Amino acid sequence: MTVDVDVTQETEAKKGSSLKSIAVAWARRLLLVVVVAGAVWTLSRNWNTVWDTLKTLPWGSVLLSELSVMVGIGIGVMAWRTLVEDLGPHVGVFRCAQINLVGSLGKYVPGSVWAYLLQMELARKAKVGRARIFTASLVQVGLALVAAALFGVLAMPVLIDKFPGAIFFAVLLPVGLLALHPRLLNWATNKVLKLIKRSPLERPLHFRMVGEALGFQIVSYFFYGLHLWVLVDAVGAASGLTGLLLCTGAIAIGLNAGMFVFVLPSGAGVRDGVIVAVLLSALPYGQALAFAVVSRVMFLIADLTTAGVAALLARWRVPLPAATA
Repeated sequence: MTVDVDVTQETEAKKGSSLKSIAVAWARRLLLVVVVAGAVWTLSRNWNTVWDTLKTLPWGSVLLSELSVMVGIGIGVMAWRTLVEDLGPHVGVFRCAQINLVGSLGKYVPGSVWAYLLQMELARKAKVGRARIFTASLVQVGLALVAAALFGVLAMPVLIDKFPGAIFFAVLLPVGLLALHPRLLNWATNKVLKLIKRSPLERPLHFRMVGEALGFQIVSYFFYGLHLWVLVDAVGAASGLTGLLLCTGAIAIGLNAGMFVFVLPSGAGVRDGVIVAVLLSALPYGQALAFAVVSRVMFLIADLTTAGVAALLARWRVPLPAATA
């Protein structure tokens, strides 16, 4: 009788868990539909202004802007690689690029956790510790937040009139820099690893590694900002250093805001909304929306292109070792 009761309870628990998973999955789909529908509605209402803006963009500026995104992605990989290489044995730039870039495509699936899971699976096949890859990605998120806060502070003189809340970045930056102290970072990282039942760090994080990775991340965001500024400057708006700081702040804040809305693919709607809101300090709504849309498409093209190139180079230059269990 006891066995039958236990089996019944286990069956009911599995059924409840299954129903919960189905409900969450459908909730994500519904949220995605709402976001896409809202984006389409907004775009259709402002289509004339958006199309007029897109028609004025010279091809040279579009190509330079796309190249800036790809350079930014490449430098972001170098930030991640700095962490991976210092946390364990040598992996190599081509294999690191493959794991990072191909794995990052998982962000386009609702629930950004897929990017980390895909990176760890690629790492397993390359005989690289999955906890090590997860740790590098986790620390890079912290670095990205600090880099975004830095550009938020630099853009604050431009934003403060229309967005008084921008003063928040003046507080976030010193707090973020303090949180990057190796002693605190090692403690927090080990707590997270313990929570997911992984071994603690084999090699502790240190100042040189964190500083080097942060430097790469800052340069990466600069090129992302340059990508947006090249487009905006092509229509004669937000030019000069002020415009560059505005665009860099918009893209850095938008990318990080979208990262926190993990139930949506690549922060759909959130990142674009932030970019539009920031650009409104210098542009009409229709133009700001046009640039947000173009930026989204350019990032998608750059992500697919760099991931494809990284996969081909890794296959060509570094034979894949036998997978481990």
